[in-house]
Amino acid sequence: MASGTAGGSGAPRLRADAARNRAQILAAARTAFRELGTAAPLDEIARRAGVNIATLYRRFPDREALVQQVVLDGFATVAEAARRALDTASRDPLAAVEGFLLRLVDERDALVLPLIGGPVATSPEAIELQGRIAPLLDEVLAQARTRGAIRSGVTHMDLITTGAMVCRPMPYLPAEQAKALATRHVRIFVDGLRPNDSRPLPPSPTHQDIAAHLLDGTGTD
Repeated sequence: MASGTAGGSGAPRLRADAARNRAQILAAARTAFRELGTAAPLDEIARRAGVNIATLYRRFPDREALVQQVVLDGFATVAEAARRALDTASRDPLAAVEGFLLRLVDERDALVLPLIGGPVATSPEAIELQGRIAPLLDEVLAQARTRGAIRSGVTHMDLITTGAMVCRPMPYLPAEQAKALATRHVRIFVDGLRPNDSRPLPPSPTHQDIAAHLLDGTGTD
């Protein structure tokens, strides 16, 4: 069988069955990590994925590799949502913000990220992906300010933390009801971004402020 590379990245292209197994393992891991934390037994993840444990280890040599890939996929999802928001911001920047947040709601089952209870990723790949997100959202907000469409003081961290909050699981609600409630909250939030005579906003946390607490693991000084 001829071999090839995927997407020009130099990484070997997986056979269809291997790619399917990998996708099933990652989907099962996301669900297990949300329910049980990142200490979820790997054999339970393999069972949920419908593969044997040897297949899981062929794709991911250890727990850390699996956890890191789940987190990387989450950051990639957020970065793509931010890129799409910027693509549409020139037409209607607040609609672009709403679209960004609603895409996260739609993809919330794929998000296992630090701000919604996932592990903190410190790999170079994770840091690089995180670094893409803020500039994209800053440009969306800059276009909104140029048009006078947004109140002063709003930062990309407001969008990121709001996205994290609306994507947190609501285990006692049916999925469709949880999505409808999250969509309602997104629209209330976006309306609150419009310029008006509302009270001044308290200072926004920076990415560094939040990251320091996540890395500390205590949430306290």
